[in-house]
Amino acid sequence: QVQLVESGGDLAQPGGSLRLSCAASTVRFNLYTMGWYRQAPGKQRELVATIASDGTTNYADSIKGRFTISRDNAKRTVYLQMNSLKPEDTAVYYCNGKWVRDYWGQGTQVTVSS
Repeated sequence: QVQLVESGGDLAQPGGSLRLSCAASTVRFNLYTMGWYRQAPGKQRELVATIASDGTTNYADSIKGRFTISRDNAKRTVYLQMNSLKPEDTAVYYCNGKWVRDYWGQGTQVTVSS
């Protein structure tokens, strides 16, 4: 069983920045495609960004140019750098790890408000 633990969620002002982290318990972390998803109140969970084992990244159109996903295999951690935050980025952000099967973290709340 793989555990994913997110951190870094907080209250931010519009235009501000936050960095989310997700630490994984698996020694096979380098094999996993890691991703960030988010779910706003009353909405379905949606893809934010993914990063494959070879470093290939994929982003949702709504956050392109503002968010950056990265990974540190030595630390078994994936990051989401979020810049130029907007109120519509407010959501619970979930970390996902995929290799053979899917694993999810418990989520971290990001609130963007003045």
